[in-house]
Amino acid sequence: MIAVDTSVLVDLFRGAETPHTVALERFERDGFPIAVPAVCCQELLQGARDKREWRKLERNLSTQQLLVPEDPWECHLEAARIFFDARQKGITLRGTVDCLIAQLALEHDCALLHDDRDFDLIAEVRPLRVVPAGE
Repeated sequence: MIAVDTSVLVDLFRGAETPHTVALERFERDGFPIAVPAVCCQELLQGARDKREWRKLERNLSTQQLLVPEDPWECHLEAARIFFDARQKGITLRGTVDCLIAQLALEHDCALLHDDRDFDLIAEVRPLRVVPAGE
């Protein structure tokens, strides 16, 4: 299964053709299972420019398979540990939400399709599988 990060979904909804959106469209066309971390839905909806865009996003996102924590406490604990372990290795991550998304991908045994350098850094401290650009 492929988990898709907000960084790819924003480009997809804006109609941008990037190596990541092309890969996502190919995965969808080939029937490969895809899921969206629930927090990515929140990020996308927060970025809606108006009610029309909100409704369009809501309709589309409501049809997606969502990744949610199996055990919320453990998931958030492990997400915090990703941030902590990265910092202990001298790796600076820009935000906490990426740690949660990475943990959800790990928890659900998904590869992550993203366009955000934080996930490549997280892969230095966790066995996060990422889908390389252009794959």
